[in-house]
Amino acid sequence: MKFYTYLITLILFATSTYAAPVEPKKVDHAPAEATLIPLSENWLMSGDVPVHSLLISLQGLANRDYPRIYLEYPLNWQWEIVHPLIKFLEHRHGVKFNKLGMDDADTALSLFSKYAKGCVVWDKNVRSSLIVAFTISGIEDLLVVNEDQLPLAQKHGLKVVVDLRDKFTGQSDDVIFQWAYDKYFDRCSRDYYVVMGGQEGTEMQPGIADFGIQQRAFFSNLSSNPKHTKELALLKKILGRQNTASMVLGWHSYAKDTEGTHTSLVGNYGLIMEGLHNLPNVSFTSQIPLTPDFKFKNNHHIDANEKLVAQKKVYICAVSTDSMGIGAWTKPGRGKIPYTWQVLMNWIWLNPPALQYFYEDKSPNDYFIGGLSGPGYMYPKAVPADKFVNLMKVCDDYMKRLDLRALEIMDYSEGNRHVGNTDLTKEVVDLYYNNCPNVIGFINGYGTARTFDLRNDKPMISYDYYLDVNRPVNEAVADLDELIQLNQNKPYFLLMHIRETNSVDKVAEILSKLSNPAEVVPLDIFLKLAASAKTYKTFYEEANPPIDHNL
Repeated sequence: MKFYTYLITLILFATSTYAAPVEPKKVDHAPAEATLIPLSENWLMSGDVPVHSLLISLQGLANRDYPRIYLEYPLNWQWEIVHPLIKFLEHRHGVKFNKLGMDDADTALSLFSKYAKGCVVWDKNVRSSLIVAFTISGIEDLLVVNEDQLPLAQKHGLKVVVDLRDKFTGQSDDVIFQWAYDKYFDRCSRDYYVVMGGQEGTEMQPGIADFGIQQRAFFSNLSSNPKHTKELALLKKILGRQNTASMVLGWHSYAKDTEGTHTSLVGNYGLIMEGLHNLPNVSFTSQIPLTPDFKFKNNHHIDANEKLVAQKKVYICAVSTDSMGIGAWTKPGRGKIPYTWQVLMNWIWLNPPALQYFYEDKSPNDYFIGGLSGPGYMYPKAVPADKFVNLMKVCDDYMKRLDLRALEIMDYSEGNRHVGNTDLTKEVVDLYYNNCPNVIGFINGYGTARTFDLRNDKPMISYDYYLDVNRPVNEAVADLDELIQLNQNKPYFLLMHIRETNSVDKVAEILSKLSNPAEVVPLDIFLKLAASAKTYKTFYEEANPPIDHNL
């Protein structure tokens, strides 16, 4: 009976329709020419944020129907492949970039002011007014300026259409964004919403704003913290009005709430989150198709249905999660050892040239898996079961297109690697096994976790070790040696999570210094071996677990 139920689930999964994100239209091929504008390293509100915001809004408007402007963010930008991607677009996609001077708004406006119908003026004394201005920019096709930039706008024929100066003086964010909601939300996209969080106070890094403006998204910086009752109530209203499987872009405020509360709330509504507020140039890259000769091809080491037999020894798999673009991809050592990288699957339509860059730049030792938890970053325990099923259909489609066979899961809805509980319930594990028919296995956690399972030769293995960026090599070696000594029942499958900015050189050095012999393998080999010898204990979240909501 259980097999029959499972079979019916697979059939329904394979044949039913589902709601997927609305993908931006692609041009036939990358532009022969585009304008490249370098930005400075100053992201202070009192520094270069005003000129950067002007240029980002101009980019969103000029790129609305065609990729015309690419912004060259500084070398120290969190998304590190901005510069390699420029070269890749030149050499692989044939784009010739015409480079302007740094922060050259005057020349940029001489070329592209025709794409704006006027300007919206934000209040230099009210930080959140700039976020409101991003919404208005997209809805009304207006350039974002402050009062100091009005002469420049007027020089290029752009008159003030909306003036936010003194509009929000002394007002709290719930009042400010309620005003924006009442006035503009009905005209905003139901497929994209931008939370313009991250840095707070004197700094802002609105890298994703060009795409939000291009797509006419609503912007806010509302809190998911239950302590902020009015902000949370408005945020729930916004999320509740978005389309099924629509996209939440950006990141939570570092000053108001946490990653845990924000991601959990987005999951409650079954929406897809792309969590990087400073992800740049998406209004440009989302329109660029893959080159005709390219196909996503992973470095599989074994056929999907093939079986392996584990020996009585230690197997180690090193997995780098988060975004490859903010991690160790460009750091020393890549290719030295088998290494597993988690792919941001939404980039198949949001950032195709970036994924093509990674797939073509990979070494034979680089292996790709999907994550985190589904299409985008989500906590499965926070997602209602009916919404989870739809998200997994999107996930399954993306994994097929990206040639991925393993899925990484992470859940911080009831804790994190320091407090609370990060294990998965049996019900959630059931959902993954029933709704991901094409995987060869799952991995779970971020810090260490205890959820393990094996069904139909498909294991679920949790991390036994978390390599912090600041963990010294000698201490990490001692940690791993101790783990191996504690786990005498062989084979022992030691899954390591590598925090994203650790270099492969560092990991290779750690593994080379182990006192105990161990074989380092890519994840597909690791999962196949783990399927052959269940030396781990099946475990799910227990009743009444410790819970911390990451407030």
